[in-house]
Amino acid sequence: MSDLLLLTNALQPSAEVIPGLALLGHQVKILPAEGSALLEAPDSDLLLVDGRQDLAHARDLCRLIRTTGTEVPILLITTEGGLAVVAHDWGMDDVVLHTCGPAELEARIKLAIGRLTARREADDPEAHVIRSGDVVVDDATYTAKIGRRPLDLTFKEFELLKFLAQHPGRVFTRQQLLQEVWGYDYFGGTRTVDVHVRRLRAKLGPENETLIGTVRNVGYRFVVPAKESAAEADSRATEKAERASLHR
Repeated sequence: MSDLLLLTNALQPSAEVIPGLALLGHQVKILPAEGSALLEAPDSDLLLVDGRQDLAHARDLCRLIRTTGTEVPILLITTEGGLAVVAHDWGMDDVVLHTCGPAELEARIKLAIGRLTARREADDPEAHVIRSGDVVVDDATYTAKIGRRPLDLTFKEFELLKFLAQHPGRVFTRQQLLQEVWGYDYFGGTRTVDVHVRRLRAKLGPENETLIGTVRNVGYRFVVPAKESAAEADSRATEKAERASLHR
């Protein structure tokens, strides 16, 4: 789930600007497609610029955004007719038709955010290492360990542990975990999540299986170990924020 910022002058909900977005689980904030709106814009993982009705204005807005020095990916929304005039020097990272389906839109969003993440990780060797309590997940080498003990995980078990550890304390429904870990197009049932959680707990061991907590009638969450003080958590959050600010 990502935080998206939609810049549009249309008096419509996001589902009308680009219908495929309504079927995805992202958080969407809508602001006017004006440079001044960016001054108070919240932090976001990706910008969507509406160019369906005024492509020239959307082009100028994309270029203006780039002059601010932001690295946040920009997706330009256009009509099929607008594709004929779109050029590489407009400043956006990708172009998407307003009629595109949710699967295509999700793929473009993930690819754009993924490219930015890869660039940042190349500059920061520690950016791909997730630490939460005794759990250490290295996204670059696809290895995980608890304390000094390596965990022998399958690919999906690794992805599930990584995703939960990235959001300690946050509760995710089984459907959300299916979308984030297995992908939007996965057609299996939510029982798949329960099976992988059970296997992951078994590999964590009896003394650590409670790290993957069950929230009755809701889903699962990564439980921050009690021995991890609030000060330590705040310190890591500050370090992460400082690293991120260096790449903005």
